[in-house]
Amino acid sequence: LFRSARFRHDGIGGQHQRASPLRPCSQTRNQRSLCRRAERFAGKGVAIQSMVCDGRKGLLQLFPEIPAQLYQFHQVKTVSRYLTRNPKTAACKALWQLALTLKGNSGKVAFQSALQAWFEQHEGFLNERTVNEETGSSHYTHKTLRSAYLSLKRNLDYLFIFEAHPELNMRNTTNLLDGRFADLKRKLGCHHGMKRENKVRFIKDYFSDNGGD
Repeated sequence: LFRSARFRHDGIGGQHQRASPLRPCSQTRNQRSLCRRAERFAGKGVAIQSMVCDGRKGLLQLFPEIPAQLYQFHQVKTVSRYLTRNPKTAACKALWQLALTLKGNSGKVAFQSALQAWFEQHEGFLNERTVNEETGSSHYTHKTLRSAYLSLKRNLDYLFIFEAHPELNMRNTTNLLDGRFADLKRKLGCHHGMKRENKVRFIKDYFSDNGGD
């Protein structure tokens, strides 16, 4: 749920930046864990400036005052689960190609306009219903297509948060962080017999040498 964050600290012995107020934690185990981590940062005078997450369930309710960017590639993966990577119908193919633009340099205005154009072109197909002749009840015929479209529409405001906060230098991906941790694990793996306290020192030195990001 919680993949990366950008922090601010005014330095040891200096004036600490007051951390953002946190919401009471009374939900899931993951949410309580997130609150405890944020409270530890706050106790050290560290304020969370922004977050990048691969799922936003509960996160925005916990930290509504902190800009939270939804990992765009995660949204593409969500659409692929509904449509597959090789959709069959014209509407599905068009929506899949639109979702793939999130992996490029698509901006919110352009993406929102393209999504609306897709909806207007395929609205009839999207709303088709299948009737059960025995019961008379009906259901949407293209359920997975609707789910993919509604996912994009529902998450639209959180896919481009980085554009609204250029001063925070936010990213729309966690690739840099994932790569940094992979490199750290690889280097730690060369020292299987290292004691825990030495591993902690190694990790601190690693991030210090890499700019403390």
